[in-house]
Amino acid sequence: MYVCVCNAITDKQIRKAAKAGARNLRDLQSKLGVATRCGSCMEVASDILRESRKQTRITEPRIYRPALA
Repeated sequence: MYVCVCNAITDKQIRKAAKAGARNLRDLQSKLGVATRCGSCMEVASDILRESRKQTRITEPRIYRPALA
């Protein structure tokens, strides 16, 4: 589905950017150009990013780092 009609950005592109490391709206703006024109997609884009990051965190393996003395 198109999230940002002005720049033809889809929810799939936002999810892909989240998996690639986008952490906030500013990252999405610089990587994809989302919400850089009229801004009406800002809230939906942020919601999709937030949900995608939650899903990514669950599937990321935990790395064990021993405590240093």
